Amino acid sequence: MRIAVAQLEATRDPQDNLAAVASLVAGAAGEGAGLVVLPEYVMSYDPHPTAEALTAVAEPLDGPFVTGLARLTERHGTAVVAGLVETGDPGELPANTLVCLGPDGRLLGAYRKAHLYDAFGDRESERLRRVVPEAVVVPLGGLHLGLMTCYDLRFPEMARFLLDAGADVLLVPAAWVAGPGKADHWDTLLRARAIESTAYVIAAGLTGPACTGRSMVVGPAGEILARLGAETGYVVADVDPGEVARVRERNPSLANRRFDVRVRPDVHE
Repeated sequence: MRIAVAQLEATRDPQDNLAAVASLVAGAAGEGAGLVVLPEYVMSYDPHPTAEALTAVAEPLDGPFVTGLARLTERHGTAVVAGLVETGDPGELPANTLVCLGPDGRLLGAYRKAHLYDAFGDRESERLRRVVPEAVVVPLGGLHLGLMTCYDLRFPEMARFLLDAGADVLLVPAAWVAGPGKADHWDTLLRARAIESTAYVIAAGLTGPACTGRSMVVGPAGEILARLGAETGYVVADVDPGEVARVRERNPSLANRRFDVRVRPDVHE
């Protein structure tokens, strides 16, 4: 499958962002992409959000933003993965959610971020709800796509959690906040997750003053197959499940594992 990773500077306005996304998806589909991976918070991004602001902008999975994405997938015949702020139940905080929509517009899967960004002076858990981790793996075009979000990348057990559920491709939509050493962390962790997982890693990052961009596709042996800098745009790469099998035959580190991954019972508290 040919997969595109796309990046842009998202605003607070979902309709403005949807229009920008439409242009990227059209271009990538024109180059034969069967899947376009978009960043975290691509529906609406505020570099200094509050719980009240996120609750106000949040939408359900059948709301205007996801419905608009579904129309794009149908129009161009390509699947899309994208991040949004999802409405919670009454009295609940919203969720940081990824959706995967098939080329027919059907919702194939939704993943709510397991590791909220309580780091580097931020407290994402004060404005978004904490969920019990779920291994969301979506079959598409002979691949098995494992969904994870931004800060999840810093936890190797998250990748193993998805691998144990059958993933051979790890998708990482992100709004990787800029700062000293952060771009180097991003590059290093993406390659590390690919090498230790013997899986493709496909990462889409928001751009703009607050975020690093630097979207990339990493092969199962850790080689960078395609990448972007800080600019708005997309890049495509061909992803082959046969290559995963070949790498895992040469480097059977998953088969040689001595430990399992389990979910801690207190993670939702």
